[in-house]
Amino acid sequence: MMITTVHTLNNSVAQIRDAALLACERIAPAWPLDQSIAVNPWWKMRGQPMDQVAANLQALGGVHLLMPKAYYLGQWQTTIKPAHLRKAADELGVNSTEQALIDFLKGKETDRHWLNVCDFLDAEPEHAHKMPWRDEIVQQISQFTALYFHYPAQMQRNGAGEHDLYAAWLEVVRQDRGIEVLMGEAGLSEHFRALPDQPEQVLALMHQTLFADDKQHSVFVDYCYALLLDVHGWASWLAYGAWQDAFANKNNTGLLQLLAIRMAWDWVLWQQNLASNHIQRGFERQIVQFATLEKDWHAQQQLLWVWQRALEYSYQQPLQTQLLNATAPVQTDLKLDLQLQAIFCIDVRSEPMRRALEAQSENIQTMGFAGFFGLPIEYSVAGSQYQRPQLPGLLKASIRAEQAGSSAAQNVVAAQLNGRVATKQAEDAASATFGLVEAKGLYRAVSLVKNTFFPSKAAHSINQIDLDGPWQLSRDGQLLSDIELAGLAAGILRAMGLTMRFAPVVLLVGHGSSSTNNPHAAGLDCGACGGQTGEVNVKVLAQVLNTPAVRAELNLLGIEIPAQTQFVAALHNTTTDQITCFGVTGQAAWQQQLSAATQYAQKERALSVGIVAQDPVEWAHLFERKTRDWAQVRPEWGLANNASFIVAPRALTRSLNLAGRSFLHDYHWQHDSEFGVLELIMTAPMVVTNWINLQYYASVTDNLKYGSGNKLLHNVVGGNCGVFEGNGGDLRIGLAMQSIHDGQDWRHHPLRLSVYIAAPREAMSAIIAKHQAVADLINNQWLYLFQWDVEQQQIWQYRAGQWQALESAKELLCAA
Repeated sequence: MMITTVHTLNNSVAQIRDAALLACERIAPAWPLDQSIAVNPWWKMRGQPMDQVAANLQALGGVHLLMPKAYYLGQWQTTIKPAHLRKAADELGVNSTEQALIDFLKGKETDRHWLNVCDFLDAEPEHAHKMPWRDEIVQQISQFTALYFHYPAQMQRNGAGEHDLYAAWLEVVRQDRGIEVLMGEAGLSEHFRALPDQPEQVLALMHQTLFADDKQHSVFVDYCYALLLDVHGWASWLAYGAWQDAFANKNNTGLLQLLAIRMAWDWVLWQQNLASNHIQRGFERQIVQFATLEKDWHAQQQLLWVWQRALEYSYQQPLQTQLLNATAPVQTDLKLDLQLQAIFCIDVRSEPMRRALEAQSENIQTMGFAGFFGLPIEYSVAGSQYQRPQLPGLLKASIRAEQAGSSAAQNVVAAQLNGRVATKQAEDAASATFGLVEAKGLYRAVSLVKNTFFPSKAAHSINQIDLDGPWQLSRDGQLLSDIELAGLAAGILRAMGLTMRFAPVVLLVGHGSSSTNNPHAAGLDCGACGGQTGEVNVKVLAQVLNTPAVRAELNLLGIEIPAQTQFVAALHNTTTDQITCFGVTGQAAWQQQLSAATQYAQKERALSVGIVAQDPVEWAHLFERKTRDWAQVRPEWGLANNASFIVAPRALTRSLNLAGRSFLHDYHWQHDSEFGVLELIMTAPMVVTNWINLQYYASVTDNLKYGSGNKLLHNVVGGNCGVFEGNGGDLRIGLAMQSIHDGQDWRHHPLRLSVYIAAPREAMSAIIAKHQAVADLINNQWLYLFQWDVEQQQIWQYRAGQWQALESAKELLCAA
């Protein structure tokens, strides 16, 4: 079975390459730090049931999609009640008694999984005194990849980028004798020199060496994926490059080359240890037994899924009771003399702020809409080459937005931009903590002392650059006409449901966070805006909607905006709950109401962020101080504990306290005759909220694989690629422990997203049938979809391709 030269390969290289690509296709992208957005790490596997993916990942690499048994045991009788457990067992078809389910949680955890070649070697008794091969391999690959992307001019030949990754690695590793010395493995370098020059040949070589009997390539695909799991962070980074290139119809082989690098290590170690017959037999045996191992894990996890489902019922049933008891008529707002309308992002952090603002007056109406406000734009800083997307990562920008200004002003902006970006990159570098102090001496020391005792207000190096000129929108180099702007605005207003009734002041409220010394700051900003604040989007849309010529064109499209109505761009700071309004002078009554709402929201959130105070002035001071503290590891809780997405008229939920756990999107199906808006909601915001929900879920269930560990140890890699935890290991992605755990308990509990939509079931069924990605998420239980039948006061769930009626409000109360 041992074949050591490329020339004797029998299997088609193309077929092996295609099999390896199937493994690469399982990796979801991870966005760079400066554009950080939440990602469902299992997005590429949505076509399989979640429980099957869980068993596969557990069998391949000990990766967890469920919490440890002790976690569920701790939730028993406090959060999870007997009724929840019974209902979960019935739904999943598990015939076990309550006591048997409890006894199961008291049993021992097991963790048997697939072993790569390096793992077999690490288990050898004679290797016990050495550094583990797995750690060495991950460290070597990770350090090389970090250098490759940090120093592109030196490492990436001919400007090929990741398309040259394998060749660059091969050139380095063939000259590196240090590995052989470090690991005490004489002759190792010879095997590196014998590696093929092409990555596809490495894949074929390993397949012929170890998987010649795997005719369908099924186990080989899983093996490839197991290898990628070893360097999952870097694999996700390379998947991002492929994701972006796909928008431009470009081929990208970076991830395949990373796989070839990782596989080359296994092949080298295999050749180095050909005399170890028991290792060979062990590896061959697990190839034959892997399908059985995966089935065993699926069976073992069955009872654990009952507990997970019971945990989700413990949230869903009280929420459904609230919804079914919410009897406010849909048309309530039409009877009021509206003085202010405020349109917020659907982000869960907006829900408490909306309640706070609505509490100020019944004449205030708030609405929920995706935070990029429907603008498919990229932001370009005038006078520079800088640009960034301001829309969800699922979409590609088609319009460029920039502010006009004189040539002289643009030159100043470009100089400011270059200086600020360079400073930011230097401060974020892995060596910044000590290296800059040593390089800059006393100046840097004084700066650190100043930031400690006299912190300045947190500022974004790019967002603070602002020209005075108006916004210009262009497509393919051509400015948009008033007619085109009106068409864009009409689509946005109709999607918002804002076409007939306008208050004198309409706030367009984007959101952003504020923190200092935080490489993951973009992750606290607006994911719908590409990991940026919504400031650009609301300013652009406010200008468009306030332009008389655009309003005249809107009139022709059937949308008449009163002359006295003013659209005001605003930004909700989710760290402090302050709302800044742009371009507003004077002090109107509604501005005082905004200030009162801030105090209301701060009071509600104070204890959750460790602020103990009674005086509203002190609240404001302490919240603001958190944004300036460069040692603050928890500036805010972000979207922690998100659990539901409610698509319905706000009048129906206005009386409810949803505890900052719900994404809220306004929607009136009666005004959506062809259900085009509903289709947009189910294919865009619903998918984005799924990404957010499962990023938090995954960061909790397996922070080692899908989270970024201890924030105190983070060092920025490659300018914006991501972070190391400490000085090495794999690139860390996802959420830090400090974002989901307060040191005593979890602040996010892993629940799959529950989506409640007030719309006809037939319309939703048609959309599910039309869009495979939506069908996959629902049918494979990556999220739950419910219909909220307001007229009949009934909740229906879409399950197994059909709608099933759930309990009434009375039955839910009895069950609880």
